[in-house]
Amino acid sequence: MRHVKRGRKLKRTESHRKALLRNLASSLIRSDQKAIRTTLAKAKELRPYVERLITKARRAYLRERSGQSPYGTTDLHYRRLVAREIPHEAVLQELFDVVAPVVAERNGGYTRIVKLGFRRGDGAQEAIIQLVDWAAPQDGATSLQRKRRTQVKRHARGAATETAAAEAPQQATEQSVSVEAPAAEPSDQLAVSDDTTSAPEQTGNAESRASDQQQPS
Repeated sequence: MRHVKRGRKLKRTESHRKALLRNLASSLIRSDQKAIRTTLAKAKELRPYVERLITKARRAYLRERSGQSPYGTTDLHYRRLVAREIPHEAVLQELFDVVAPVVAERNGGYTRIVKLGFRRGDGAQEAIIQLVDWAAPQDGATSLQRKRRTQVKRHARGAATETAAAEAPQQATEQSVSVEAPAAEPSDQLAVSDDTTSAPEQTGNAESRASDQQQPS
């Protein structure tokens, strides 16, 4: 049983695993977009490692800004603690001078993992690990544009349905009028036919009366 043995071995020895996490953290901090592409298992192991380093840099920045640092303008204590893990001056300068001021108001949760699917060849699941404060403005701008487009489409559809609903009663009244107009024609024809049938009867009665008057003479 692996009691008190948290984390993934990643099929490496302890020294190899520490060197791997150190190199991944350095690549993440030095990258322009603050994002790297790796496997999902490595990204999950890198997240707590790099977030602890960012927390130390953030605390050093807050102490320097508030003037509580006992070493003057720079907090050497936290810089030395981070230098034990990453002995690269360029990475340390990027972490304390660029990353720390941006994440100063964020209480943890500095990174984000985005799954990409499975890699061709060995079938490993890939992912992108990135700093949230560098990716959020771009994602927010695109999402706002999409929301505006969908809102415009919804307003257009709503206007179209309202106009269609307004035109429907008018079309119904026009159809009713057109249907009722031919219905009056049969009654007129019947009236005319009644008049024509009554005319011959009157002429026949007149002829019979004339013949009756001529017979006595």
